[in-house]
Amino acid sequence: MERKEHWENVFSTKTEKEVSWYQEYPTTSVDFITALSLPLDAKIIDIGGGDSYLMDALLDLGYTNLTLLDISEKAIERIMNRLGEKASKVTFIVSDILDFKPTEPYDFWHDRACFHFLTRTFDVEKYSKIVSQAIANEGKLFIGTFSDNGPKKCSGLEISQYTMESLRLVFEKDFELSGCFTEEHPTPFGTTQNFLFCGFKRK
Repeated sequence: MERKEHWENVFSTKTEKEVSWYQEYPTTSVDFITALSLPLDAKIIDIGGGDSYLMDALLDLGYTNLTLLDISEKAIERIMNRLGEKASKVTFIVSDILDFKPTEPYDFWHDRACFHFLTRTFDVEKYSKIVSQAIANEGKLFIGTFSDNGPKKCSGLEISQYTMESLRLVFEKDFELSGCFTEEHPTPFGTTQNFLFCGFKRK
């Protein structure tokens, strides 16, 4: 409950430009998704997306089978209000990712800056199992975390930094690493955060 209370407070008290992860347009994620040439009816789920603009961008590109999961009801309320009538085209799930029980297979799992908030080994292993249960045969996984050159905390919380190898080890049982790259994310505060992005495909 403490985790949920934290994020409800963040999305109740801060505007979208008062959080470090804000992006006016999620170029990196969109470029990765479009490069895969997924069919427009591919089942895509965004984990911990909050009120980011990924759903807006994918809807504009014509994707029709979108799901957003976030622990914060307030975050989902914000994005639904922003999307207006388009919100009906997205499935919204309010849940802690560690409590998520997938009921259908997803073709693409997207997580930018949610996974690295899991700092306990047990929670990381649980996340990995949920991913394995959720992703379809031949499905893809895209994870963005702080790199070992990135911040050690975010939103006042400890995070886990990752390298290509340490992230590969988390998912190696069921997924093959396709590739990784790092990127400097400019925050609204004039600072930068070094992210590691890795793509995986089911073995």
